[in-house]
Amino acid sequence: MQTLDSDHPTPLVSTEWLAEHLRDPRVVVLDSSYHLPTVQRDAETEFEGLRIPGARFFDFDGRIKDQDAQLAHMLPSPGRFAAEVGALGVSNDSFVVAYDVMGMFSAARCWWMFRTFGHDAVAVLDGGLPKWERDGRPVETQAPPDAWPSAEFHAHLRRDLVRSASQVMGELDSAEIVDARSSGRYHGTEPEPRPGLRSGHIPGAASVPFQSLLAENGAMRETAELRSLFETAGVDLSRPITASCGSGVTACNLALALKLLGRDDVAVYDGSWSEWGAQDALPIETG
Repeated sequence: MQTLDSDHPTPLVSTEWLAEHLRDPRVVVLDSSYHLPTVQRDAETEFEGLRIPGARFFDFDGRIKDQDAQLAHMLPSPGRFAAEVGALGVSNDSFVVAYDVMGMFSAARCWWMFRTFGHDAVAVLDGGLPKWERDGRPVETQAPPDAWPSAEFHAHLRRDLVRSASQVMGELDSAEIVDARSSGRYHGTEPEPRPGLRSGHIPGAASVPFQSLLAENGAMRETAELRSLFETAGVDLSRPITASCGSGVTACNLALALKLLGRDDVAVYDGSWSEWGAQDALPIETG
């Protein structure tokens, strides 16, 4: 595990570490929960009724996104990102800890977004809210404040950490594409949760379902196990790597796992299968 300094580990923090640092004024905890459109759950409503003490809601599916994009939760402009996280009280001096209610599902999207906008002082809570509660850590259930004391945040886009469809198409022969969706969706034997999408995967992509990254307790596997997962899937860890998934959320878990393996340059295909699977001009493979 790499560290920014002796007190702020990254890219993962344990529930023990966070419990010890909740009162640190530099630490800002963000609930980055998100649910697929097929699931009848409202992440923000759930946050209002149960959360880690002092957590703020990081709404990448509603507010902190490109409001003009046809695809869901695409990256916002640096200016919009800076304004939104500043309103949550995040400054460039903050150490951000992201978590989600599923465990290790969508928190990595928050982690990747901060890194993509130039802020490396960010980590994911290993095991998320489920592990936090299993470990007997405190929670809040009363209504959160209507607003947080604002902060000034400056963002700049690291273009090397994000890919478009045209960039992925141009790198099919020169980069590793790794797909975080389920094996059935990758092989085209399971339907996509979003209507109108073709089934299959990007030609040459390797399949590493994001759930396979997790141990039985919902936390990230040890690095030796992670390395074996990628290598068994045929991923050459020495080549450029782009992570993909359904809509750019769980792909960030692949980037997180690869960061643990020393790769801090993994890009995420922001549109992912929501874009690729909808465009007949883009090639696909099945099986």
